[in-house]
Amino acid sequence: MTAYVFPGQGAQFPGMGKELYESNAKAKELFERANEILGFRITDIMFEGTADELKQTKVTQPAIFLHSVVLAETTEDFKPDMVAGHSLGEFSALVANKTLSFEDGLRLVSQRAMAMQKACEMNPSTMAAVLALDDAKVEEICEGIDEVVVAANYNCPGQLVISGTNKGIEIACERMKEAGAKRALPLPVGGAFHSPLMEPAREELAEAIRNTTFSQPICPVYQNVNAKPSTNVDEIKENLISQLTAPVRWTQSVQQMVADGATRFVECGPGKVLQGLVKKIASDVEVSGL
Repeated sequence: MTAYVFPGQGAQFPGMGKELYESNAKAKELFERANEILGFRITDIMFEGTADELKQTKVTQPAIFLHSVVLAETTEDFKPDMVAGHSLGEFSALVANKTLSFEDGLRLVSQRAMAMQKACEMNPSTMAAVLALDDAKVEEICEGIDEVVVAANYNCPGQLVISGTNKGIEIACERMKEAGAKRALPLPVGGAFHSPLMEPAREELAEAIRNTTFSQPICPVYQNVNAKPSTNVDEIKENLISQLTAPVRWTQSVQQMVADGATRFVECGPGKVLQGLVKKIASDVEVSGL
């Protein structure tokens, strides 16, 4: 069985999608439709912009979503048996398995980006990567700090990202190193994604998600919040709402997909981050990119 996986924030690069736009008529049409929906020419920034311009919140998330979805839409014989996306990538996955339309997916991603930006400005906060420390130990250290600090991304065994207040992350990094972490370093991100500090964004996005039409998917999506397959539209909606304040259980999602019969993982979108993570989680599966 083939699982298609979709990357999240951080996968962007200058020039992303340009070749696709220039070589495929359907891709060009979708990119131009995105420019209309967003009200600005995101393609100009994707194709010609600098890395800093691509890092703007209103650009990054829609750009990665667009690149991923256009790739899926223009790939012949695109027949997923299951899909999953890392954080933002879950929206791309839901367009790929026909739960969301291209237009609705893009609108939700754009709203998500803006809502997260506002939440970041309300609560200055950050994230940090912790390497080579047991997940349970990381969770234990987070729980022992009198600040908001939580496990945010279970990326692969030995790689966990934590999220919280600036002070909380500073204390946590020191304690992680004392506990034997190979590295514990703050990441250059705008705020504490996948933590309780994203509650204002979750509330804002919840309304938009509930007012969007979700259709019956063509295959299961393995969602971040519980790492389980779902084809139930109401369940998918609620999990997508919870995602902003809950951890991304990527390790568990890949393990569950393998347990359910996935032998081949195809990364659909910019970069190769997920290919690397999948290999670390399940070394005997076939991994490639589109």
